[in-house]
Amino acid sequence: MNRLTVLTMSSALGLAACAGKPPVEAAVGAASRGEFTPAVMVAPSPPPELPAAPLASHAAAEDQRLPIPTTRRRRAPAAAPVARVEAANRAAVREPSQDGYVNAVQVYAWSEGALYRLYTAPERVSEIALQAGESLISVAAGDTVRWVIGDTTSGSGSSRRTHILVKPSAVGLKTNLVITTDRRVYHVQVESTAGTAMASISWTYPADELLAVQRGEGAAEAAAVADGIAVEALNFGYRIEGDDPPWRPVRAFDDGSQVFIEFPATLGQGEAPPLFVSGAGGRTELVNYRLRGRYYVVDRLFAAAELRLGERRQQVVRIVRVEPAQPRRRRGRSS
Repeated sequence: MNRLTVLTMSSALGLAACAGKPPVEAAVGAASRGEFTPAVMVAPSPPPELPAAPLASHAAAEDQRLPIPTTRRRRAPAAAPVARVEAANRAAVREPSQDGYVNAVQVYAWSEGALYRLYTAPERVSEIALQAGESLISVAAGDTVRWVIGDTTSGSGSSRRTHILVKPSAVGLKTNLVITTDRRVYHVQVESTAGTAMASISWTYPADELLAVQRGEGAAEAAAVADGIAVEALNFGYRIEGDDPPWRPVRAFDDGSQVFIEFPATLGQGEAPPLFVSGAGGRTELVNYRLRGRYYVVDRLFAAAELRLGERRQQVVRIVRVEPAQPRRRRGRSS
């Protein structure tokens, strides 16, 4: 049996199996009868075409994009109320300074709500001096067991002054004092050390001093302008020229015998400039004058004067009297 016969029998066996007959009998019968079916090469069918997916719209594509992660700064947690109170107290404490000492007395500038430090030591008495004429109402201390606190006075009348005396019983103690008077409230932080004690503390009062200056200026100004001066006789024919410092005069006028130079209201806050009058030959010379409120009162008339202040870069303001213009006399024709 050759190779062709074997292949034919194998094909017949496959066909017989598909027809439902026993594969052996179908193959033998087909070979004995000489029936052969040539094999046919069948081309594979192409795969079915799938429908194209619709293109996504721009808006849909925008929606499908993944969000870009952003880094947000975390806010610092708000400080606890206790921390805020401690920070405010630290900022309000006024410590002793070298420039604030007058001999052994530490002089603070009084300010509403400030906490003033007082260092004490056992077996030593420290003093708190109030303003002259100020009346003590009460003294309250945080620790009244380990601190000895008393008060006394000095002087009499308007110069009567109250002194509060403080002494600790041990080292390393801390407490506070609240001192109320008829004018203000003092807050003092008291601390005891091993051997260093402040002899005394007191205060300056900028607001009271400014008020006193303003009252004095007002009274002096009224006296300077209204004391025996006839307003209708005043001559305002003066010109102010030169530099423009903060103390530059507002105007100048005379009453026929004295010259009045008016300055801004802030004259008392700085150094007042000296006055020089131009004399014979153009030389400047000092002249008698006095300060009354915010006016210089010069005891004589002058044609020109200068106010000078400073050394390296001197500021100069000139005050020049302007002579009234004389009417021109017309020449008459001779007949």
